[in-house]
Amino acid sequence: MNIQDRTIVHMDLDTFFVSVERLGNPALIGKPVIIGGLSDRGVVASCSYEARKYGVHSAMPMKMALNLCRDAAVIRGDMDQYTKFSRLVTDVIAAKAPVYEKASIDEHYLDITGMDRFWGASKWTHELRQTIIKETGLPISYGLSPNKTVSKIATGEAKPNGEKQVEKDSIQSFLNPLSIKRIPMVGPKTYQLLRSMGISTIESLSSIPIEMMESVLGKSGIDIWRKSHGIDFTPVVPYSEEKSISKEQTFETDTIDVLMLEQLLISMIEKLCFKLRKKEKLASVVTVKIRYTNFDTHTLQRKMAYTSLDHVMIATVRELFKRLYERRMMIRLIGVKFGGLVSGVQQMDLFDNNEKKIRLYRSMDKIRLHYGTGSIIRASGMMLK
Repeated sequence: MNIQDRTIVHMDLDTFFVSVERLGNPALIGKPVIIGGLSDRGVVASCSYEARKYGVHSAMPMKMALNLCRDAAVIRGDMDQYTKFSRLVTDVIAAKAPVYEKASIDEHYLDITGMDRFWGASKWTHELRQTIIKETGLPISYGLSPNKTVSKIATGEAKPNGEKQVEKDSIQSFLNPLSIKRIPMVGPKTYQLLRSMGISTIESLSSIPIEMMESVLGKSGIDIWRKSHGIDFTPVVPYSEEKSISKEQTFETDTIDVLMLEQLLISMIEKLCFKLRKKEKLASVVTVKIRYTNFDTHTLQRKMAYTSLDHVMIATVRELFKRLYERRMMIRLIGVKFGGLVSGVQQMDLFDNNEKKIRLYRSMDKIRLHYGTGSIIRASGMMLK
């Protein structure tokens, strides 16, 4: 089968954080709502459609947002609750979809190729959406087309709380009048560059020779050009909570030095969290592993709110290690694993008003990116060295 003849669904929860808050407080329905850090230095994590009418948008400084929309209800945000509802939605999709990919905390891709022969792709997706709404209470939109790019763009056109199907023969006519901003990969800098070239719509972009796009934007220019023609060969990658990153160490000499073991775990966490932030990923499952001198291996796992922050992970891993290490036998191997990965950036600057901590993380990551992962570490890690 031609990969362009597939049936791909993109599902996206509408103003997800706001919708979760409204479930707990119906008085917020219909009112402008802004979620993010409450201090003047806070950042908008999400906002309702009512707030967007005033020009408020994600990543905007909170002070500016409140100047634009003085009547907005401002909420700090609760990542534990958002993670809980994200999992509820994923559970509904997992129970029904043949293949699905969790692209972020609030969006999924589904490959339902062949569904037309048995049920009807549009009817099946409509009923799945209704099930999600019924079981979670959250509004959700979807786009349905032959590939990921067109489906994601269609979802944007279907919002809020709507459905949009784009048949293969109508892809170009659907895309042509839309702004180039609608194309995934076209960020603010690329948008400004293309606008300086007189390109504003997908139709005008698609008419440019591919060689010119490559000369201006390199390989990404080729990808953007293809997307402007509705071409996307990216498959839906089956999602699994086992998708993870991990570190472990086997000792040359078995040990019972608990202080050293905790220091080693902290060092592992620092490296793994930095890797998460560098790849713009969040983890929601933490596992600690111990192998004793007699080769008995034990693990302990905990689900948590999506994060990529060292201090959050360290507290959880320390607790798991204390619960796990009860036999007081010599240890041969120790390890830590972060699972349940989704795309996203750390939420500290969205919900946490500790400006010093925010600056500290940003500074440490900047140093590590320039000088290497081990260039700056906690004091416990230096003790290990």
